Amino acid sequence: MSIDAFSQYFSVIQDTRQSAKISYPLFDILFLTVCATIAGMEGWEDIEDFGEAHLDWLQDKGLFLQGIPVHDTIARVVSSIEPDQFQDCFLKWMQAVNVHANGDLIAIDGKVLRSSYNREDRQSTLHMVSAFATANGVVMGQVKTQDKSNEITAIPELINLLDIKGCLVSIDAMGCQTGIAKQVVEQGGDYLLAVKGNQKGLEKAVQKALAPLVKKSPECEIEHGHGRIEAREYYVMPAQKLAIDFPDWQGLETVGVAISYRIDSKGKESLEYRYYISSAILTPERFAEAVRGHWEIENRLHWVLDVTMNEDACQIYRGHAAEILAGVRHMALNMLRLETSKKASIRRKQKMASMNVAYLEQVILAGIKGLTEM
Repeated sequence: MSIDAFSQYFSVIQDTRQSAKISYPLFDILFLTVCATIAGMEGWEDIEDFGEAHLDWLQDKGLFLQGIPVHDTIARVVSSIEPDQFQDCFLKWMQAVNVHANGDLIAIDGKVLRSSYNREDRQSTLHMVSAFATANGVVMGQVKTQDKSNEITAIPELINLLDIKGCLVSIDAMGCQTGIAKQVVEQGGDYLLAVKGNQKGLEKAVQKALAPLVKKSPECEIEHGHGRIEAREYYVMPAQKLAIDFPDWQGLETVGVAISYRIDSKGKESLEYRYYISSAILTPERFAEAVRGHWEIENRLHWVLDVTMNEDACQIYRGHAAEILAGVRHMALNMLRLETSKKASIRRKQKMASMNVAYLEQVILAGIKGLTEM
């Protein structure tokens, strides 16, 4: 396997160490970290052990000719990588390998890395905001929220980095801001924003507009599973009047509501109304698909990162290490998802990659296929 296409993007990351003291090239260590993460390794010692176990394979690629560094060295080098440089490389790589179709859904949401706080102040827990392409289940990009800030500041920064032309961008109520809506439209995309109490006037107007539709005979989707019954209804309508009444919401075309009624395994009932605005002209079917699709970022990204990759349990935090490793986990998950020859869970693919370097190469090739075809 050639790593030329991979190095084309990630070898440009600057090494901040004094050149005379470098025994292990930064690219070698970064490539090892990505491979080890693909194979399910979770900490610095795991990465070192993985490198030792596969040293012959790595040296066949021209890497680690002096052997594998100890885990402290791996930790020090990775934590020194400048996050903005890594993010730039990640984005360019994903833009090269991931081609969008018109109307694809991009879900944006945040996630806290619960064990990533500085042990001295316990106030510095890392919060990442990610963009997730639901069509193929890959992460397009991610940014860290600023200290003592929230997703409102990170979402515009992330959107600015992405190619969203022709895509529908879904964001929960935190991102229901006129500036974010305007930015999405100006970048050639459409927005689908959840509306809650942070936009009280808009929420009341949307509720009032949709009230006549909600009172009609329902057309429900009924689901059974895990001892519960769930029924869902979806209604949409044109937003011409609201667009006049709320001119700051650029391109407003559609308002909608998703109604869910649930009976859990203990017989407890719940009823929830979730309201949305969109710059796209949406049919009820497309609206329902997009609302359901947004939650894939929870089920197919955040859940996998926590349950399969144990992200919340990772206590690495020094320097930029937590942020870089979060990006590396996204890279690994993307490659595992893009490798489709094996119909297996992410966890099983990781185990196969850890035991069989031929399959590991297959996963990496799937992740750089778009680059090699350029």
